Amino acid sequence: MNTKTAELQPIAKYRLDYKTPDFTITDIDLDFDLAPEITTVTARSRVVQKNQQANDLILDGEDLKLISININEQPWQDYQITETGLIIQNVPSEFTLTIVNEIKPIDNTALEGLYVSGEALCTQCEAEGFRHITYYLDRPDVLARFSTRITANKQHYPYLLSNGNRIAQGELADGRHWVQWQDPFPKPAYLFALVAGDFDILRDQFTTQSNRKVDLEIYVDKGNLDRSHWAMTSLKNSMRWDETRFGLEYDLDIFMIVAVDFFNMGAMENKGLNIFNSKYVLAKPETATDTDYLGIEGVIGHEYFHNWTGDRVTCRDWFQLSLKEGLTVFRDQEFSSDMGSRAVKRIDDVKLMRTVQFAEDASPMSHPIRPDQVIEMNNFYTVTVYEKGAEVIRMMHTLLGEDKFQAGMKLYFERHDGSAATCDDFVAAMQDASGIDLTQFKLWYSQSGTPELTVTDSYDPKNQQYILTVEQHTPATQDQAKKQALHIPLDIELYQHNGQVITLQYQGKPIHHVLNLTQSKQQFIFEHVNEKPIISLLRDFSAPVKLTYDYQDDDLIFLMQHATNAFSRYDAAQMLLAKYVRLNVENLQENRELTLPESVLDAFRAVLLSETADPALIAQILTLPSENELANLFKVIDPTAIYQVRQFLLSRFANELNDELNAVYFNNKVADYHIEHKDIAKRSLKNCCLTLLAYADNKSHANTLVSQQYYHANNMTDCLAALTTAVKAQLDCYNELLTDFDNKWHQDGLVMDKWLSLNATSPDTHVLSTVKKLLTHRSFSMSNPNRIRALIGAYVNNNPVAFHAEDGSGYHFLVEILSELNQKNPQVAARLIDPLIRLKRYGEKRQQLMRTALERLLKLDNLSKDLYEKISKALVA
Repeated sequence: MNTKTAELQPIAKYRLDYKTPDFTITDIDLDFDLAPEITTVTARSRVVQKNQQANDLILDGEDLKLISININEQPWQDYQITETGLIIQNVPSEFTLTIVNEIKPIDNTALEGLYVSGEALCTQCEAEGFRHITYYLDRPDVLARFSTRITANKQHYPYLLSNGNRIAQGELADGRHWVQWQDPFPKPAYLFALVAGDFDILRDQFTTQSNRKVDLEIYVDKGNLDRSHWAMTSLKNSMRWDETRFGLEYDLDIFMIVAVDFFNMGAMENKGLNIFNSKYVLAKPETATDTDYLGIEGVIGHEYFHNWTGDRVTCRDWFQLSLKEGLTVFRDQEFSSDMGSRAVKRIDDVKLMRTVQFAEDASPMSHPIRPDQVIEMNNFYTVTVYEKGAEVIRMMHTLLGEDKFQAGMKLYFERHDGSAATCDDFVAAMQDASGIDLTQFKLWYSQSGTPELTVTDSYDPKNQQYILTVEQHTPATQDQAKKQALHIPLDIELYQHNGQVITLQYQGKPIHHVLNLTQSKQQFIFEHVNEKPIISLLRDFSAPVKLTYDYQDDDLIFLMQHATNAFSRYDAAQMLLAKYVRLNVENLQENRELTLPESVLDAFRAVLLSETADPALIAQILTLPSENELANLFKVIDPTAIYQVRQFLLSRFANELNDELNAVYFNNKVADYHIEHKDIAKRSLKNCCLTLLAYADNKSHANTLVSQQYYHANNMTDCLAALTTAVKAQLDCYNELLTDFDNKWHQDGLVMDKWLSLNATSPDTHVLSTVKKLLTHRSFSMSNPNRIRALIGAYVNNNPVAFHAEDGSGYHFLVEILSELNQKNPQVAARLIDPLIRLKRYGEKRQQLMRTALERLLKLDNLSKDLYEKISKALVA
């Protein structure tokens, strides 16, 4: 590490160092005089001393120009401005503090605090963005009642929005107007929101279970009103579902959603005024795919559900982030499952865990769902905190059952409504309400890494006993060397060879199908088993673990046909494919012939031709795992070998199942477009077949099918499926289709994100040159996080062969991009670097190239905390 970097090394914060604030703020009145060049903010706060030994009020603040400070209406000169805020000295024990400062939204490229998005002004305050607006106690355990007055030019900003209820408004003589908002519920500053702009508005109303009328408003850019109806439908479905499933009712008179183009995240749950990335609001059949529609439904639900799990009860400190995020992800997963296909939703969630979260566990950024230390909090908005956090909640639900889980939720709200809580508080409520001891289970909150289960079995025909032995082991991670045995729920089912389910029993008593693993090694005995059974393990992915069991091909084929749990049928297919991916990567590396038995192909043929299975489930089973999914099968990743083996499997499936794929493709065409599960399922199966057909030897047939579907599609789902197939299989028509798509949609950023990603993930050997050229494309902007993620993010994350090219060109390109984004938008930069910091998963040559790239970045002037934290951890020997 160079001397300059060492001198500027950011300081880590530790969870165990938490202390309650010396002061709190009970009420704050904000007054904004808005303009993009200079906005004047007047903050009038009621401050109360909590620590009698404290004389100085220390406030957070960054990039602010202080104008004045008053205490109890009198000017106050006893203060000091620091790099991170303001120290006001010798303050009274209780007082009114008035601070006036200026900010420059138009210069705010980091998109934290108040910034310009297109023609609008908007805020993003989570995690620590409010300090970019005014000096404040910017921490989640300081909850205040907010009142906000906004004044702005009426012509430019006819709509002025903030949290709570609109209580007053008026006109001014100089062409400006003002609106007053009041939020009656105490909240931390990270939940503050403000939006000013000119929008089209979709209005509706929702009647709550207590017969209260709630106004619903969705604000979108001019011309996008016809793309907002699905978001409104999803919002109303979310509100009704939360009342029905959790008994939780909305509490304000109005609920607003604003869609903005420039946003670092997906969406933000600010109380009563949710600000969304337009990607998760705007949809119509011509511009959005089925996946987009379902994504919008899930994110709308997620942010609405935060009203209780995040807003009414917030987190005490940022180490507790999973308290609100893991719980709310679980809730949105359940909502989406109830709205559509529970099996398909579960499969999609598990894919994300196995692909992205398991990789994060194996990386230098490995951390528990409740981290113990952070340098930059933005780096911990991760799949571990969110998705693994949701899996921990799901395991709790599995252990308690629905009724006791709901009793725990009720007790949690009774104890903590209107306050800032901890993960321990949540577990305590679940334990107290259910009477189930969760002491060992709490280790899931503090232990990082992916547990590995090794299962062996034996059968005693004389005594008709089946003995199952399970060992658990969590490998050491960079942040934790020693691991303890966890409480793991293992869901199983036993089958006779005729497909009949075997009742689980021991010593004459029934045994629950969810086994409680609490030791490093445990044995389970099942009696009255009249033949050696076939076992289904980890049904519904009952715990976020890796499983090792010596399944034979015939066992997995049996489970694909007979497992009563839909996820288990899918998982058996995945295990069968994984077996031959491993074998063929080894064959490739040893110059042996690649192989795939006819019995495996026949098993997938049987699934494809099933007349009883959900078409969406068939599509999931027939969709080969991505290269990133397959990479997690290996200790040392060889991207080129994985790609070649996957291409071999695609070709084998396409040629051997060609007739069946053609028949199923034509049998699942849907004439009209509807967002209904049965239609979504048919489209997914049809397009899965199209993808496979493109890898058959008969390229002309595939080329014709793809071109016809592309040009005749009446919806984006089918259009994009055809275009994707053409690009991925490098069909003759792919350049023509890419050009046509560009010419048709180049003015629509969200649609072009799909096109940019396709270009970036093309298997073309010159893909990096294409990506570089697209940096100057008419639809691309380095100022827009969506465009960056679509092009650069897709290239580095989803084109592993190209990004990990042996000449290091992909790494060099990423260094150039990150050098530009380092100060411009450090959050986006830090999210792009993840594939580069996982150097230890690759061979020696790639490792050295990646290390060199990271060392170049470490030497950047003014390296952001966001990047420094990840780079420094990756370079640890």
